[in-house]
Amino acid sequence: MSSPRRLRRWLVAAVSAALVASGAAGTAKAEPADAAAAAAVTFSDTFDGPAGAAVDSSKWQIETGDNVNNHERQYYTSGNKNAALDGQGHLVITARKENPANYQCWYGTCQYTSARLNTSGKFTAQYGHVEARMKIPRGQGMWPAFWMLGTPVDWPDSGEIDIMENVGFEPSTVHGTIHGPGYSGSGGIGAGYTLPGGQAFADAFHTFAVDWAPDSITWSVDGNVYQRRTPADLGGKQWVFNKPYFLILNLAVGGYWPGDPDGSTVFPQQLVVDHVSVTTGDSPAGGAIRGLAGKCVDVAGAGTANGTPVQLYDCNGTSAQNWTVGSDGTIRALGKCLDVASGGTADGTPVQLWDCNGTAAQRWVVTAARDIVNPQADKCLDVTGNNSANGTRLQIWTCTGGANQKWTVG
Repeated sequence: MSSPRRLRRWLVAAVSAALVASGAAGTAKAEPADAAAAAAVTFSDTFDGPAGAAVDSSKWQIETGDNVNNHERQYYTSGNKNAALDGQGHLVITARKENPANYQCWYGTCQYTSARLNTSGKFTAQYGHVEARMKIPRGQGMWPAFWMLGTPVDWPDSGEIDIMENVGFEPSTVHGTIHGPGYSGSGGIGAGYTLPGGQAFADAFHTFAVDWAPDSITWSVDGNVYQRRTPADLGGKQWVFNKPYFLILNLAVGGYWPGDPDGSTVFPQQLVVDHVSVTTGDSPAGGAIRGLAGKCVDVAGAGTANGTPVQLYDCNGTSAQNWTVGSDGTIRALGKCLDVASGGTADGTPVQLWDCNGTAAQRWVVTAARDIVNPQADKCLDVTGNNSANGTRLQIWTCTGGANQKWTVG
């Protein structure tokens, strides 16, 4: 795993007026430096804080109680008993087997405790890129989820967007689903994504996301798109995904879908969340990206061939320096995308212009601290050698806070 602290700097909370309600050094929370930064990141939590601390109550509320509807076996507790920061930039939701148990559930005395958090009343989004980077638990009966509910809640008519669900008996597969009137519960519409080669999602962190537009929702894992749903998929039923939704993170135990834990399930189990973010709104007219010595991010020779170098150059107002920050996390010029060569993650990997393809090599986050970060690599856009000469190639590098990694968009 890469250092969790480097990733910390790039997700900074900045609630946009457009709303209704992809390890870093440094933990300071800053306000957006300019309108472009505010448009790029509209909600985030990077879970910085001391080990054992509860989540930020200005962003999350903690639900308590059981869930009879799904016949789950856990009791959701308050405070930091089952949901706490680990001091390394993560939220850890822990499911425990309680013996003796002190909680009453729908079926009697609960055997398990866990946690469920939501942003209801604190944050809602309507459209944009919604993602979380997480490491899920393993074992029969485990049911982690990252999802959204429409407001006001009148399920299923108000709608549900499941960004990621996993059931323990499918360690290599996650599911994305929509629910609404006439297509809820087992009738939800969705698909699964399976890791290659028998890998398990519990073995490493992965980024789960949806790109949500008025008439489409697109799911991806680590930048790999695996399904897209539109009103045409509903067979004439109502599309209810044109209103505000709030976020939910939880770790359930048991239920109709995953089944109960058995003798093979080892407790405690943990859902470890590195970050949650919502990105909305394009930079509508595009503009320059200025950096070291006041110079601009530039496409060499205004070329449009795949692999054309991206460099530092005197600002000149040409189309080779006119960049648009998209709600999908891309940064575009000349009809193509800013791309990390070959999807590399090592320090010194050059950046280039390439056909937009939806991969994680083309996913960027513009922070209020003026970093431009590629989450897959967990590294910053960087001027090679801190050299301000025209034509100096841009690359990715471990975020250091230096002037050669600071950018002003627009």
